[in-house]
Amino acid sequence: MKKRFLSAFFAAVIFAVCSVCASAADSERLCDFAGALSAGEAEEISAKLDSVSDELGMDIVVVTDSDIEESPVAYADDFYDYNGYRGDGILLFVDISGRDWHISTKGYGITAVTDAGLEYMSEQFKPYLSEGDYYKAFGVFADLCVDFVDQARSGRPYDSGNLPKGSVPPVLIPIAIGVGAVIALIICLVWRAQLKSVRARSSAVDYVRSGSFNVTRSRDIFLYSKLERREKPKDDGGSSTHASSSGSEHGGGGGSF
Repeated sequence: MKKRFLSAFFAAVIFAVCSVCASAADSERLCDFAGALSAGEAEEISAKLDSVSDELGMDIVVVTDSDIEESPVAYADDFYDYNGYRGDGILLFVDISGRDWHISTKGYGITAVTDAGLEYMSEQFKPYLSEGDYYKAFGVFADLCVDFVDQARSGRPYDSGNLPKGSVPPVLIPIAIGVGAVIALIICLVWRAQLKSVRARSSAVDYVRSGSFNVTRSRDIFLYSKLERREKPKDDGGSSTHASSSGSEHGGGGGSF
């Protein structure tokens, strides 16, 4: 009897665990309700989001919709909370008709995407949203999530004073140097042409007209000095958070495009 009870108990536990795992696995990481992507684009972005989510061990999600009745922040938070995603994740919501976007972070996503980091991140994908190139925008977002999470796990999340540096393709470096050198040469030649009538003099006296300048008395008077000290505002960085309708803690932010 005891063995049957234990067997039934462990079977129930295994069933519950498998049900949770199946629920998480069935949660789509690309939900393009607004039809912003073509069928081929949607397939590629969906595969990319699944790949990076498995790589990071957290859910990276993209959702589009139109004519929503709630605010973008509430929509993004609730969508993440009520659709079976893991406790750690980053969701990008795009309201196509309202031209608004919002990133909702949860769990380790809050640590990985700080307020300053989110602003940097949005600057990378928002131009593509404005151009209507949603495929490119979502791909850039997924790549940035990998970069940001990896950076956070190294112990130094991207934050104020520690944001990614923009890179310049190596092929452009010699071109930039050459263009700068040509412009500098042209400016110098123009200046040289304008100074052909000028000849060097042996002393400063030669540059002053006789009788045009006569100093009879001079003195320096020190009146007063004033020094003001102002404390430089401190930027503590980190992520600001709020509670969703379910009571879960979320970070993130958004805007228009």
